[in-house]
Amino acid sequence: MRIAVLSRNPNLYSTKRLVEAGQARGHQVDIIDTMLCYMDITKSRPVVRYEGAELPYYDAVIPRIGASVTFYGTSVVRQFEMMGTFSVNESVAISRSRDKLRSLQLLARKGVGLPRTGFASKSTNTKDLIKTVGGAPLVIKLLEGTQGIGVVLAENDKSAESIIQAFMGLKANILVQEFIEEAGGADIRCFVVGDKVVAAMKRQGAEGEFRSNLHRGGSATLVKLSKEERATAVTAAKVMGLGMCGVDLLQSNSGPVVMEVNSTPGLEGIENATGKDVAGLVFAHIEKNAKPFRTKTRGKG
Repeated sequence: MRIAVLSRNPNLYSTKRLVEAGQARGHQVDIIDTMLCYMDITKSRPVVRYEGAELPYYDAVIPRIGASVTFYGTSVVRQFEMMGTFSVNESVAISRSRDKLRSLQLLARKGVGLPRTGFASKSTNTKDLIKTVGGAPLVIKLLEGTQGIGVVLAENDKSAESIIQAFMGLKANILVQEFIEEAGGADIRCFVVGDKVVAAMKRQGAEGEFRSNLHRGGSATLVKLSKEERATAVTAAKVMGLGMCGVDLLQSNSGPVVMEVNSTPGLEGIENATGKDVAGLVFAHIEKNAKPFRTKTRGKG
């Protein structure tokens, strides 16, 4: 098969591993810089152009779309979908997962476990907003934040009120969430491919750090999932419509709760922690599912 990895950086571990894994399984794998693609949308036959020429037909694309280029990146993915190319993650699903508020609303509607979450636009509602999520300590998150950036822990109601009002004064969109203290600064990253959790690791935050992101000095170890944790991760991926994703869970007293569904999960941490060929499993999913115009939305919506 001819498969494209849509990535801006060919030197990233995840990009290199996908190329290696695809070639090892006998596929031709090309790296295409998403932001250097441009589209001919005036003809009845959709076209993606790249470096002065029309791109050939690809059986599948693996989008590695960074959060900062979501709008243009999903437009490129949508163009491939309209050409009949199978996308591991569809454009609509990527957009859905990147909108943190929308994704939480969709998960809540399907009964997926979540931390109590509040959202408001006016600082006049701050006290009641804090009360709604159970009071401090609580977590305040920028909707546009990634890798733990823009996430603040407020230890008491007074500091929570000050932080929320400061963010709102800057016209920033924020979520206010219950702090799951019993998680102990750790979370579980479940790597979902298709309808299965193919690998999982427990990420522990550095000492004195409530965020468990590996980018912030956290450590990762192999973990055995409970039945409920596995089912929660698979359901979350299904609700988002993602063929490949990382689902981040916290272990709370009421069961697993979803913190985030990541449509561009890194491979380095999960492969190193578990010893699994996760990249190879992504290609196994493609081999099983890639057919012309198999994409559910076909570029619509």
